Amino acid sequence: MKDKLLNIGFGNYVVISRIVGIFNPNSSPMRRLREDARDEHRLIDATQGRKTRSIILTDSNHVFLSALHADTIGQRYIAEKGDPDEG
Repeated sequence: MKDKLLNIGFGNYVVISRIVGIFNPNSSPMRRLREDARDEHRLIDATQGRKTRSIILTDSNHVFLSALHADTIGQRYIAEKGDPDEG
């Protein structure tokens, strides 16, 4: 079985089956999550120097930063993952 990839912007991808959540970065818990991940070398910055607009958490506890809005990534996630009622 091939794992599907989710484009999180600027040619960066995350394996869909590994994603736990897609979050807005503006809350205090998300800021703490980002700082903890940075301190523990689990942070992957895929913003290409732009403002962070979403945070993606994976089952391996890695944290990805993206310059795309969480809504945009969420829509892509749903489109790529497909309807759970199918197949």
